[in-house]
Amino acid sequence: MTTAPLSAAELLHVERAVDLAGEALAAGDEPFGSVLVDSGGQVLREARNLVRSTGDHTRHPEFELARWAAGELAPGERARCVVFTSGEHCPMCAAAHGWAGLGRIVYAHSSAELTRWLGELGVPPSPVRPLAIGEVVPGLDVHGPVAAFTDRLRSMHRELHARGGGRP
Repeated sequence: MTTAPLSAAELLHVERAVDLAGEALAAGDEPFGSVLVDSGGQVLREARNLVRSTGDHTRHPEFELARWAAGELAPGERARCVVFTSGEHCPMCAAAHGWAGLGRIVYAHSSAELTRWLGELGVPPSPVRPLAIGEVVPGLDVHGPVAAFTDRLRSMHRELHARGGGRP
């Protein structure tokens, strides 16, 4: 786990992931968004949650980016990429990230925070156990949570569940 402060450019990438989470929420999906950035800081791809709109529970943005990178980038390029994401990867997405050979992950809120928030809202637990990324992909460079986005993301999840748009 990296503990060094994020650069201004890195914070902008996290902010974009959070903005994508807001776009997902506005479209009726769970608020998650992710940005894939190359070693030079160029955004290669963006994705947001598409679970509710497609009915496919694997349509997480982190999984979409891993799938795209595996098909479009050479292994060395993937290893130098960073995924900036609104929420810590679930076990499925962490495994996809590891199998694709992607590099560092920076997330705004942790799985533990999300589990606590949803519990406070009375949301039933996920059918998949929330695990830290490092439990799924040991040795991966991971940075998070980024406290500057906590209130905004917590509000998004609260809004989703207040309007009945959460897990089926």
